[in-house]
Amino acid sequence: MYIKNAPDLIDNGQTKAERVARGVSLDAIEAALASVEPGRLMRSKLRVRDDQLIVEGRKIDLSRFRRILVIGGGKAAAPMAEALGSLLGSRITAGIVNAPSSQLAGREMIRVGAVKLHRATHPLPSKDGQEGVREMLDLVGTPTPDDLVICLISGGGSSLMPMPREGVSLEDKMDVTRSLLRAGVTIQELNVVRKHLSALKGGWLAERLYPAVVLSLVISDVVGNRLDSIASGPLYPDPSTFGDATRILRRYNLWESIPSGVAAVIRKGVDGKIPETPKPGSRFFRKVSNVIIGGNEDACNAAVRRLRSAGQRPTLLTTSCEGEARFAGMFLGSILVYAGTRTRPTSRVVGGETTVTVGGLGRGGRNQEFALGTALKIDGNRGVAMVSIGTDGLDGSTEAAGAVVDGSTIRRAASLGLSPEEILAQNDTFRFFEKLGDLVMTGPTGTNVNDISVSVIAV
Repeated sequence: MYIKNAPDLIDNGQTKAERVARGVSLDAIEAALASVEPGRLMRSKLRVRDDQLIVEGRKIDLSRFRRILVIGGGKAAAPMAEALGSLLGSRITAGIVNAPSSQLAGREMIRVGAVKLHRATHPLPSKDGQEGVREMLDLVGTPTPDDLVICLISGGGSSLMPMPREGVSLEDKMDVTRSLLRAGVTIQELNVVRKHLSALKGGWLAERLYPAVVLSLVISDVVGNRLDSIASGPLYPDPSTFGDATRILRRYNLWESIPSGVAAVIRKGVDGKIPETPKPGSRFFRKVSNVIIGGNEDACNAAVRRLRSAGQRPTLLTTSCEGEARFAGMFLGSILVYAGTRTRPTSRVVGGETTVTVGGLGRGGRNQEFALGTALKIDGNRGVAMVSIGTDGLDGSTEAAGAVVDGSTIRRAASLGLSPEEILAQNDTFRFFEKLGDLVMTGPTGTNVNDISVSVIAV
């Protein structure tokens, strides 16, 4: 079970209908998380027959390579590496991947077969992650056409595989990342800036690996599965420019406050004094194959299947939910209020990734703000419950994955002296749901495919 406190969350329902709705919603979330377990995704997409590695119909003759190397990073890197090791065994020459330190039980480095797991950090990069990248590049050395490099890429890879370009310090990059996150930028906007401050992202890793054969196995945490955005696209052409990075920083009123080294590098890029990221058509991508092995749609479809088996009438509304979290939640709440006047039981599934513009000093996350927005709209509606979580198990600046709400949430909060409006103004949703006992606790799940919410209207 992923959700550690599911029984308590169910018992918090004030009526039998609410407890049923909470239970069905949480069970669907469990099914969604299980469906995107990285090992399961790897096993479903890869096969080995004799010396042939078969990936979605494409065959790679493993016997023709002098070396088979494994590199990469992300929140799913460790279980991906474990699954790949089980599949290829002694065929792997060597490897190193960066994984969140929380997954490595406090040890600096562990090994899965021939692949080392190196500790790194998220959502802010660190010297640990940078050292891991250096070791990856040292391992590859001077690549040749007789090398096969298998890259394991998943959400969080941007922070977990830091390698600032010349003129930008790691501290500068951390400062810019922190400012952009607080400003409520989308993941695509964040990655445009990060790619132009990196010596690895935005296609630069493909340049480093050329002319080796490269197989990139990707678990997507980006709405729309854009390969140029997942982990900031280290192995994919980058259509964005230094000019785009400048416009994003100005749009969020950050240009005047960014570190001088960052501003200098971006100005040089705009003026053509340093090279742009590799663009479509570059020879560096001719021997690169990017394969998305899992994403948000997989999780949402698994939730729909579980809901249907529970006698629900589920509808997958979207896998592309974006925008300010609280307002997106209010919109969903309006849909649920209308749906509650129709046929029961019924349910709705939503996937995507919203954003939070931080204006207060509290603690919270986008799923918690999304949930509170929904609660404001479904207030007083019997038998309605909604669960929203980050599939990585960590929501915003908190240790919770997300939260549960129902038609009694606002009334219960009022009895505790909690004002939803004040909570949202302070971005303090963690305190709100902690007092209600409605935080969803999973711990790090070892995967990351955006966010998912499941809403159930019981009979």
